[in-house]
Formats: sequence, structure tokens, C-alpha cells
Amino acid sequence: MSPMTFWESVLVLLAGVFAGGINVVVGSGTLVTFPVLLAVGYPPIVANVSNTLGLIPGSITGAIGYRAELADQGDRLLRFGAASLLGGVLGAVLLLKLPAAAFEGIVPALIVVALVLVVLQPRLSRALAARRTTTAPAHGGPLLWFGVFLTGVYGGYFGAAQGIILLGLMGILMTESLQRLNAVKNVLAALVNAVSGIIFVVVADVAWLPVLLIAVGSTVGGFIGAKVGRRLSPTLLRGIIVVVGLAAIAKIVLG
Repeated sequence: MSPMTFWESVLVLLAGVFAGGINVVVGSGTLVTFPVLLAVGYPPIVANVSNTLGLIPGSITGAIGYRAELADQGDRLLRFGAASLLGGVLGAVLLLKLPAAAFEGIVPALIVVALVLVVLQPRLSRALAARRTTTAPAHGGPLLWFGVFLTGVYGGYFGAAQGIILLGLMGILMTESLQRLNAVKNVLAALVNAVSGIIFVVVADVAWLPVLLIAVGSTVGGFIGAKVGRRLSPTLLRGIIVVVGLAAIAKIVLG
């Protein structure tokens, strides 16, 4: 393909800012940058790989912005981080080995399930808390670990709305504030993007100019998203999650 024009580069940069911010607050930033890369002429696999690499700095700055909410969650990060890393590796391998249509068909269904979990999380958490005993798993048990692993697979393959899915799963299976869960989500997303990105650099075709532009934009967006997201009430945060999730479904289904 021909090199990007100046205005196409500006568009990619701005998409990176928005994606970095929305990833920190909710997730689904890929649904901003990925279509933009397609629009300026990059093939789908190259666009997906380059997008994943470009969003890594934004995930890192978002996690740094939420460092206060990460206090005393070291054990949780180690537990779920291992699941995310393993899942991210498998997802990246699948992206390079399987046709895109094999996975993209279930993306809308995954997002719908995640949105339902997020909306019902307060009620279901109360119901589950009433039935829990003192021996209940502190970190959601094997079911949540496996769910985080599968989300990592999805994130390594495509990544759109992996944050929504993580928030839904953790919100249902753990008793914890949404902001602290959001902080964990940002770290896990950064790990998935990083490990899959390393694999892509070694074995896949990468368009480095879009990577640089998205990286710069997502870094700025990550700081902005952390400042905004930490001030949102749980109710408003859930509302944003639902709106972004519905937009993600519409983007995928309608193109």
C-alpha cells in the first residue's frame, strides 16, 4: 500500500488518543483504531497486529494512573496475570494460524454476555454474597481464573471489549469495588497486549508508522482516561460500559 498522507496520520494519532482513554475507562479502544487502520488502507491482519502494539503504552499509563486502586492487590495480579499471559500467547498464535472469520463470528455474543454481567453485577453480587461461606475463594476460584484465561485468548486474538468481559467476570465472581476491578483490568489488558505484541514483532508483518502514532496517542489518552475514570461513580461507569459495548456490537455487526 502507499504511505499514509499527513491527514491520515493525524487521524490515526487522534484515534490512538481516544482509544487509549476509552481503554482505561472501559475497554474497546480497538474498535476505534482498528477500523481507522483499515480505512487508511492496511490489510486486516497487519492492522490488528499494529493496533495491538500501538495500544500497549496506553494500557501501561492507564495502569499507572490507577496505582492507588491497585494497592493490596498484588496476589490478585499475580494470579490473574499468569492466566492473562498464557491466554495472550495462545490468542496471538491463533491470530497467526487461523482465518479471522473463525473467531470474529462470536465477538458480538461475547460482548452481549459481558454487558449483561456488568448490568446485573450489583444484584448478582449481593445474591452470591448471601450464599458465600467463610471458605469461599477470595479471588473468584478456578472458574474466574479460567474466565480470565479465555479472555486473554480473545484479547491476544482481537482484543476489542476484553476489558468489558473482564469487568463483567470479576464483578460477578468477586466482592470488590468496580474501580478496584477496573484497575486490575487495566493491568491484565496491558499484559495481554504486551505478550501478544512481542510475538507479533518476531513473526508477523508490522506497520511501524501506525504503531508509533497509536502508541503516542494512546499514551496521552491513557493518562487522560485514568484521571477521568477514577472520578466516575460505579453507576455512571456501568452506564458508559453499556453504551460502549452496544456501540462495539453495532460496529462489528454493521461494519
